[in-house]
Amino acid sequence: MNKGPGLFTDIGKKAKDLLTKDYSYDQKFAVATLSDTGVALTSTAVKKGGISTGDVALQYKYNNNVIDVKVDTESNISTTITSVGIVPSTKTITTMKFPDYNSGKVEVQYFHDHASLTGAVALNQSPAIDVSATIGTPSFAFGLETGYETKLGNFTKYNAGISVTNPNYNASIVLADKGDTLRASYVHSLNLLKTSSAGGEIVRRFSTNENTFTVGGSYAVDRLTTVKAKLNNHGKLGALLQHEVKPKSLLTISSEFDTSALDKNPRFGLSLALKP
Repeated sequence: MNKGPGLFTDIGKKAKDLLTKDYSYDQKFAVATLSDTGVALTSTAVKKGGISTGDVALQYKYNNNVIDVKVDTESNISTTITSVGIVPSTKTITTMKFPDYNSGKVEVQYFHDHASLTGAVALNQSPAIDVSATIGTPSFAFGLETGYETKLGNFTKYNAGISVTNPNYNASIVLADKGDTLRASYVHSLNLLKTSSAGGEIVRRFSTNENTFTVGGSYAVDRLTTVKAKLNNHGKLGALLQHEVKPKSLLTISSEFDTSALDKNPRFGLSLALKP
């Protein structure tokens, strides 16, 4: 399947991953096992503050279909079925959550060499409809996204974005929140292997006249260890250390400091994910 310009959600994703991915200030422990029949079972425990939660997730792959089922400590059951190629160049994602029977949704993604389309419909009597389209190439993409609530009879969102990518950098501009938020980002690879990068993002909210500017970077110390750091104009400094303790198993330590209020206690997070 040729990705072409990618989906609308891919616009600005590289900067989002650089500045937010793997940063967590909770305690999380996950263990995954894989059976001979191809069924993957993952148990996760999370401690946030004084509250502990957990879930058990099962994933089964069959041909071009992936079935994910998750059960959490509040007895909620989430099911996702992903099918590729039912219709050529498409991916279908169906989600359901029990006992909330009105939470179901069907999303269809269509990929072309120079365009991509997505459509999502909620499975209830007054469905919300989300539609997005992106045109261009892997190097240049322009996209639009809109959401319509049939029960209220109005649009819940309309966003637009543009992205420019080459082997060394990615730049994007997204106008979101019905035109109230402008988000511009830039990420640059620092070496040929793309194991280290630096970038920044500026977010302008017109209704509150507020600007947030964040810079950050990622550096591969060696093939098993990566460090990341970020700082915004409000004085929030974040740091992360991630080490591959064994193939596919990651230990991640995160922290966040408020440099404008050093009397406050910093936040720390620890995550250990063990995979076969």
